[in-house]
Amino acid sequence: MKIKGIIFIILIGFRCVAIAQEKLEVFSNINDYRNDIISNPAYQLVEISKAIPTIKLDIKYATTHNFSGVAVYKQARAFARKPVVDALKEIQLELKNEGLGLKIFDAYRPYSVTVKFWKVTPLEKKEFVANPKTGSRHNRGCAVDLTLINLKTGNELEMPTAYDSFAAEASPTYEDVSALQKQNRDLLIKIMESNGFKVIKNEWWHYDFKGWDKFPLMDIPFEKL
Repeated sequence: MKIKGIIFIILIGFRCVAIAQEKLEVFSNINDYRNDIISNPAYQLVEISKAIPTIKLDIKYATTHNFSGVAVYKQARAFARKPVVDALKEIQLELKNEGLGLKIFDAYRPYSVTVKFWKVTPLEKKEFVANPKTGSRHNRGCAVDLTLINLKTGNELEMPTAYDSFAAEASPTYEDVSALQKQNRDLLIKIMESNGFKVIKNEWWHYDFKGWDKFPLMDIPFEKL
């Protein structure tokens, strides 16, 4: 009886693992993606700079100037799901009235890049990167990394840390920062969260869009979109 019980537990364990793996569906075929957006237009990955020509891009992962030290994108482009881009368009218009605008560091990120980041990130820093077991909101086209700029000068507003920092000061709730840094950070958080985004706990620049869990994980490179 004990042996049968052990076998039963093992089989249940395998079944649970299989179910968990089944939930992690990743779109990697461009034709499957194109068919999907026919029935679900909101799933379209829209190129941000084409939809919002006034927005600025600084795609760090297309260069070696990022935490990994490797250029993981072949092209310096940014995409996001259509509802995400629509919301960014509204934010850009609101900011224009204050002489400000958005600068995008990253948006949709192919799933294979998340796997690479997980491999190269030290254990003590893994809280800053998504686990491939669940995928990233970036992989769903529903997360953006960004900051504010002065439209007249093109300069970034001063924030508590640089983009991609692993420092404690990168948290959106970290208090020991200058008054100007806090003002700029809080302004960014306020306008983003009033338009359907939510800042994450350890990165002032990272915002997830509402309903992100309704969008599938993707692993299609920019050059195919």
